[in-house]
Amino acid sequence: MKLTFLGTGTSTGVPSIGCDCETCLSDDPRDKRLRVSILIEHRDKKVLVDTSIDFRQQALRAGIRHLDAVLITHCHVDHVFGLDDIRPLNFRHGAMPIFANEIAWIDLKRIFQYVFQPTHFGGGLPKLVPHTVVPEAKFSIGEELEITPLEVIHGKLPVIAYRFNDFAYATDLKTIPPESMDGLRGLDVLVLDCVRIKPHSTHLCLEEALDIIAYLKPRRAYLTHLNHDILHERDSKLLPANVEFAYDGQVVDQN
Repeated sequence: MKLTFLGTGTSTGVPSIGCDCETCLSDDPRDKRLRVSILIEHRDKKVLVDTSIDFRQQALRAGIRHLDAVLITHCHVDHVFGLDDIRPLNFRHGAMPIFANEIAWIDLKRIFQYVFQPTHFGGGLPKLVPHTVVPEAKFSIGEELEITPLEVIHGKLPVIAYRFNDFAYATDLKTIPPESMDGLRGLDVLVLDCVRIKPHSTHLCLEEALDIIAYLKPRRAYLTHLNHDILHERDSKLLPANVEFAYDGQVVDQN
């Protein structure tokens, strides 16, 4: 299995518009962060998690030519506003399954009403086949990629983390319910939310993220959804040996 970080930044991206902080002015490519999204590849299957607002740029950079499914964590702008850019893949490969929880579907169908309740003709529309995920109800893409949705809490909003065999991706969260914590045990790789060093009201800060990693004991962990308070080279010194700040374009292979 292979994981590619298409974007690792918070909702404003990094650099942030109009900001002259050290991170936003950094020339380290690891400090250039598009909005969060990942690509999972296993055998011949490719699965995208979140159609980030930067999806077009990410897809061109990563050379994405085909997807077998799209998974949505939650319906916030930075995570879903690239949905329309699925269209070129539909042109070549037809309709695509898309998975989200019931709460996300309410907003997805409202925001993208023109896709799910089309009332006009002319112009291309994304061709998507909706599926509703239920926490802990496993499903598969192909024969060998098993996916387990797990509910985490982003402020007060239920968000879906996804486990792919021994990989897991949990972004945009403040707390993890006990049953979901159990579903995140025995991992080779955990990708976890960490918006900044100091505490945040709806996201994990660095100390909280490291506490969860120490409790779950994945073999490797990567922190994502990073804002401009985190300078990659400087702040990497704060991390244990098996934990890294993720960066755009980084590829993680299962050994």
